[in-house]
Amino acid sequence: MGFSQEPPEKPKKKFVLDLNQFNGSILLHNTDISHLITEHTSGFILGFNRKRYGDESWEGDYGYPDTGFTFVYQDMNNPVLGKHFGLYAHYNFYFLKRNIQFRLAQGVSYNTNPYDKDTNFRNNAYGSSFLSSTMLMLNYHKENLVAGLGFKAGLSLIHYSNANFKAPNTSTNTAALNFGFTYDLDGGLIYDFIPKQPKEKITEPIHYNLVLRGGVNESDVINSGQYGFVILSGYADKRLGRKSAIQLGADIFFSNFLKELIRFQSTSFPEMNVAADTDFKRVGLFVGHELFINKMSVITQLGYYVYYPFDFEGKVYNRIGLKRYFGDKVFGSATLKSHGAAAEALEFGIGIRL
Repeated sequence: MGFSQEPPEKPKKKFVLDLNQFNGSILLHNTDISHLITEHTSGFILGFNRKRYGDESWEGDYGYPDTGFTFVYQDMNNPVLGKHFGLYAHYNFYFLKRNIQFRLAQGVSYNTNPYDKDTNFRNNAYGSSFLSSTMLMLNYHKENLVAGLGFKAGLSLIHYSNANFKAPNTSTNTAALNFGFTYDLDGGLIYDFIPKQPKEKITEPIHYNLVLRGGVNESDVINSGQYGFVILSGYADKRLGRKSAIQLGADIFFSNFLKELIRFQSTSFPEMNVAADTDFKRVGLFVGHELFINKMSVITQLGYYVYYPFDFEGKVYNRIGLKRYFGDKVFGSATLKSHGAAAEALEFGIGIRL
């Protein structure tokens, strides 16, 4: 006797384009860039979105978000600052019966006119052409109103910084109003969301993590040189449920740019009373939180230096960034380490969760 089995339903795939024009202003977050704020900025935002309907369990947990890519062109309307061409990966989250869309995007932007000591010494915002960039959009959003066309309008915030990869790095933040249209590439085809199913509560023992981070950065002294750094981190984490975990751990910092800064201050500024043999290493303790989104997660950490022989930006530090899991134990990370709003380094790491 034979029998047939229906094949599993294929994941639903639907793609939507959006195109927004924006106009905005550079925010004066630091008086050092006041000379650069001369005109309103303008540009456009192009988004490519894949709709999510609950084929994977995490999609329902976060209200069926979109995933996709964003391209941003921005004219700073100041020849000193040049123009930006940025490429981002993004999530769109929905609220208020899916009428409000919040986009969180992280990527890299290319600037056409960074600092140059001979030809562009006034640009103390961008020390390099390639910059890390974060974009936030909060929009009223309506898709497929007429023949696949819809519209959106709202507020956008665009941040550019090279995370002290190369000085100067005062950075800029743009607040803008945007308005645009959406177009459903499937011509308005409608899919139903898969209802969330009850899930077993995640209960895990405490896990221990080891992370090796590294990268290149420079002090705020222009042309002082770029130096590599290494950070060894160990921490324990405890899952609180499907979405969150808390962390407690320690960092050991080997930041070679501080060697040069110590030497520079000890020889050039004797009034600062910095000894040439001051140790450049630092040790910090931190608490943190991890938000799990499929194989990705967002980490936020707040730390305090318990070994701090050289004073640089204060004893409190913070870290925010992304992790990507490869299986259950191994992960990669890209994080921004800073002291308040003053970035110190963009860290790239590899780790294991035991």
